[in-house]
Amino acid sequence: MAQAILIVEDEEKIARFIELELLHEGYQVEKSQDGREGLDKAQSGQFDLMLLDVMLPGLNGFEVLRRLRRDSNLPVIMLTAKDTVMDKVAGLDGGADDYMTKPFAIEELLARIRLALKKSSASDNTGKDSVLRCGALTLDTLKYEARYDGRLVELKHREFELLRVLMENKNIVVSRDILLQKVCGYDYMGETNVIDVYVRYVRAKLDDVYQVKVIQTVRGVGYVIKDSEA
Repeated sequence: MAQAILIVEDEEKIARFIELELLHEGYQVEKSQDGREGLDKAQSGQFDLMLLDVMLPGLNGFEVLRRLRRDSNLPVIMLTAKDTVMDKVAGLDGGADDYMTKPFAIEELLARIRLALKKSSASDNTGKDSVLRCGALTLDTLKYEARYDGRLVELKHREFELLRVLMENKNIVVSRDILLQKVCGYDYMGETNVIDVYVRYVRAKLDDVYQVKVIQTVRGVGYVIKDSEA
C-alpha cells in the first residue's frame, strides 16, 4: 500500500507542484491550506508524514507542531520562506524531523521525505522496545515522553534525543562526535560544543530537580548514563 503524505501549505501553486511530484513518486497525497484543518487531519492517524508550512491561516506551523507532538510521533518536515537560525531551531526543538527553506530543489525534498519515512519505519519495527528504562528514569519513544520516578519531565526535541541515545547505550560511553551526529544530524554545521549545552539543559531538568546525577561526564571522551546513577 502506498504511503500517505499530508501537505499543509496555503500557497496553492506550491502545494500543487509538490502534490504532482509526490503522486508521480507513487505516494498518496492530501492537501490542506489551513492550520487547524491540517492538525485535525494529521491527528487522524491516516498519514505517514506531514509537510508543514510555517505561515498558515488558523494556526501557524509551530503551533500545529506543538499540539501534534502531545500525542503523535508523525514525521514532520517543515517548509518555510524563513531561513533564520532561530526559526530552524524553533522547528527542530519543537519536534520537527527536518526543515527546508523555500525555494528548494524537489529532488532534495524527496530525498528528505524518504529518509524521514525510513527512520519512522525503523522506529515502528522496534515498538516492543519503545520504553527505555534506566533506574527511575523512563523514556517512551512512541509517546515522546520522559518521566523520572513516575513524574513527567518536560523536554525539548533535542534534549529528548540526547537522552534516547544515551539510554539506548546505557553503561557505554558515547563520544561527543557520535552524539552530535545522532542528535543534530550528520549535516550539522553549528557549534561543536552544542552537545555540552544540551547536556546542561537536561541536567537542569533532572539532576537539579531530583538531586541525582543522571548523565556522567567522561573527560576527553563524552557522556554515559549508568543504571546505578539513574
